[in-house]
Amino acid sequence: MAKYTIIIEKANGNYSAYCPDLPGCIATGKTEEDTIETMKQAIRFHLEGLKESNIPLPGVKCTVRQVEVTI
Repeated sequence: MAKYTIIIEKANGNYSAYCPDLPGCIATGKTEEDTIETMKQAIRFHLEGLKESNIPLPGVKCTVRQVEVTI
């Protein structure tokens, strides 16, 4: 099991998410929670596709940091 970073963005009327470590792996949902669950499924599907194609699974490289900026 690996833990992947996902970025969730609020859009007009829904949410979208992507995984920086897995280019092209995206998901959407009506709520943030729906989007997280859909993103988990998308990551599993993405990784299964890589395995079936004998492509090495990418390592987890991204971390999340929030920084405070004064303006």
